[in-house]
Amino acid sequence: MRTTKTLSITIPPEMLSRAEALAKKENRTMSELIREALRYYERQRWWEESNAFGRASAAATSVRNEEDVVRAVHEYRAAQRGRKKRSA
Repeated sequence: MRTTKTLSITIPPEMLSRAEALAKKENRTMSELIREALRYYERQRWWEESNAFGRASAAATSVRNEEDVVRAVHEYRAAQRGRKKRSA
């Protein structure tokens, strides 16, 4: 059973020429190049979404800079240690 699917896409001729040159330069097939481009795109989107979530979360709290993050982490960890001691 085949584990891949064939996909047909359209791109401008000049973009195709650049993609073919890049694939040749990196000794990749066009399929490998496109798969890597998709992986890169997915990582970028994940990072952008994570940053947006972090910015929104920071805006809803007192976290404004790196020092605030460090303080919040220390406070959280201290609270967790306190809970463990009380439950032991």
